[in-house]
Amino acid sequence: MTPKVSIIIPFFNCSYVEQAIQSSLNQTYPNIEVIVVDDGSTAHMEKLAPFLDRIVYIRKENGGTATALNKGIETASGEYIAWLSSDDYFLPEKIQKQMTYMLTHGADFSFTNYDYIDENNTVLIPWCGKRFTADLKEVPQFFLQGNPVNGCTILMKKECFEKVGYFDPQWKYTHDYDMWFRMILAGYDLHYIDEILIQFRTHIEAGTRKYQPQILSEVFQLESKYRPLLWMHLYHPF
Repeated sequence: MTPKVSIIIPFFNCSYVEQAIQSSLNQTYPNIEVIVVDDGSTAHMEKLAPFLDRIVYIRKENGGTATALNKGIETASGEYIAWLSSDDYFLPEKIQKQMTYMLTHGADFSFTNYDYIDENNTVLIPWCGKRFTADLKEVPQFFLQGNPVNGCTILMKKECFEKVGYFDPQWKYTHDYDMWFRMILAGYDLHYIDEILIQFRTHIEAGTRKYQPQILSEVFQLESKYRPLLWMHLYHPF
């Protein structure tokens, strides 16, 4: 039997959530569960109603994306974890293609490229992410320059969290960046798959637009903390 994949969708007052859920349910991969973690929403909950018999729905007090993801991971029954923001959506073969690659290569973690889309699903920038070759050294080396991993493109074994811990809620906007640093330093390879498998949305309420100063502050703190450790890890391993 194929391993189960748990797709976790954190949800907070997002008008696009039904597209995210439908894209998860439309996956060609045969063994998935979709977990929607409602992080204390006060709007757009009615958009969940058509899906409640096909998803795992969890409601919690508002605590931020990291806490919603952690709640989903705790609840997940799958061997693998995928994350989808409620304003983005997966292409139908997203999970199938990543699972095929990961099982073939014995990978614990993979990420892909993506399109940058607008409110109407029009592609603004195709292949928006950094592209890499099959050389596994390229990805961690790039972390000395920036974060090349879009969190909604990832697929990873749930057991990874047992080794490196869950997402850290102190990083309200960059909990994913913190996690990828921790995984590299723990010895995990971040496998890149050179395909567009998600659509990443920009819109007026997007956190990446509304909270740029806070995001940049967190990025500075994380890079100051981790880059010296990463440099030592890459070039002077003990």
